[in-house]
Amino acid sequence: DTLWHTEKYYREAEKTFTDLVSAYGISTEEILQTMHKIEIDNLAYFGYGIRGFILSMIETAIQVTGEKVHAADIQAIVELGRGMTGHEICLLDGVVEALEHFKDRQLILITKGDVLDQESKVKRSGLAGYFRHVEVVVDKTREHYADILRKHNVSPECFLMVGNALRSDIAPVLSLGGYAVHVPYPLSWAHEAEVDLPSDQSRFFEIPSLYELAGVVKQIELTV
Repeated sequence: DTLWHTEKYYREAEKTFTDLVSAYGISTEEILQTMHKIEIDNLAYFGYGIRGFILSMIETAIQVTGEKVHAADIQAIVELGRGMTGHEICLLDGVVEALEHFKDRQLILITKGDVLDQESKVKRSGLAGYFRHVEVVVDKTREHYADILRKHNVSPECFLMVGNALRSDIAPVLSLGGYAVHVPYPLSWAHEAEVDLPSDQSRFFEIPSLYELAGVVKQIELTV
């Protein structure tokens, strides 16, 4: 949700899922609470992305219905996942303008989730040509960022991360000594917002859209 809309497709699938399971007499609140816990527990096993999301929905359906969920409904959940892998790629406002402005810089796309799904999105987006490198990682942790920076011979103080997730895009980079620009997205998974940022936020910026990114970069370069 920094370059294109993603979270809305998860929320739409989640709504379809809760409608399906609520037919068994389970409240939406119970379904969502159970699913959130299962999703967090499953991160260590399945990681982020559609695969883990669908498996968590199936496990939730089994658990909240007391193992009474019908095979046809399990199949319907699987079909939800298949549908999510081919959804339309809708770019966010200001994306092309920002990439055009910085096309002569060393741009690296860092994303997490299912490799097949993420690579497909990059290709379908039409943005692949702007990036010198595309890194698909299991998770966006301090260690993963450090590995990527070493791989591409980039020092943290010369690195700027732009993203919508405080946990994944902002906090790890700030802890490394890099710069981070937060572009909030209207919809956000609660897990990604549950994070404490470093007390020193002199290298942290927040903008409403990517239209303002060029101005922030200019501001940073005037101070270093």
